[in-house]
Amino acid sequence: MHVLITGAAGMIGRKLTARLVKDGKVIGQPIDRLSLTDIVEPDKPAGFSGKLDLSTSDLPEPGVAQQLIADRPQLIFHLAGVVSGEAEVNLEKGYRVNLDGTRALLDAIRTAGDGYKPKVVFTSSISVFGAPFPAAGIPDDFHLTPLTSYGTQKAMSELLLADYNRRGILDGVGIRLPTICVRPGKPNKAASGFFSGIIREPLAGLEAILPVADTVRHTHASPRSAVNFLIHAAGLTREALGPRINLNMPGVCVTVAEQIESLVRIAGPKAAARIRREPDELVTRIVAGWAERFDVKRSAALGFKAETSFDDIVRAHIEDELGGKIAA
Repeated sequence: MHVLITGAAGMIGRKLTARLVKDGKVIGQPIDRLSLTDIVEPDKPAGFSGKLDLSTSDLPEPGVAQQLIADRPQLIFHLAGVVSGEAEVNLEKGYRVNLDGTRALLDAIRTAGDGYKPKVVFTSSISVFGAPFPAAGIPDDFHLTPLTSYGTQKAMSELLLADYNRRGILDGVGIRLPTICVRPGKPNKAASGFFSGIIREPLAGLEAILPVADTVRHTHASPRSAVNFLIHAAGLTREALGPRINLNMPGVCVTVAEQIESLVRIAGPKAAARIRREPDELVTRIVAGWAERFDVKRSAALGFKAETSFDDIVRAHIEDELGGKIAA
């Protein structure tokens, strides 16, 4: 099995790569070739004995996507993209990377010829939905009315993927990720970054900035779950998916206040005292347009699973990133 990962240098890309190398197989087949690409060169994964291709690439540039699929990867994880806050601030960059890059990849597949038809797993986002929302939770088939440029770019990419899938050009599935929390490393430009920051920084003994009200409610899943979603999605058949190939992923729905309560339960009140409230108008506006609750009956029936409490998400971060230790 030849696997291509775009956006492989990003957090989820790195974790997905490590998991694939550890497992040594995907969809029941041994992985004998791994192609990793991003705007910066991905790190070489330890322990992989198959053929490894590491490259820097800018997908929207002419000819780049064709080069990436020239050797016919059978499974493509398309993770490359500009995050929400950056896409909102820089309109041109967001559309170029998130939409034009996706179309370039799909068109390279379309024009490859020789019956080439790979499995494509696309990371979409819950930001494809916009208010007003149903109180009971948003189902997969809720209308796409995003309230951010990032959400619009993801929604347009979902439609492209579905159309190319319908035409038999590829075998596609789009997974709408909830906010991935707790993200390791330094803060990025995602508008949702504070959801991780108010847990990650206090656990490391650092101050965190909270730019929104404690009453803000959102749905989260851990990086661990995100990788599981991707691998599980790769194994879904066209028959199981049916014509609607873009799916809401499960997660834990909590308020910011409930996040902080989990932090206190696990790390004590001293950790929570490291959170400083500093309202940010742009972040508040972006987050206000995001959905809170999701109807995930369909993805659950297809076998997708996530954490069942935010305490589990915090513990996953401590185990996976902190070696089981937290700052005093």
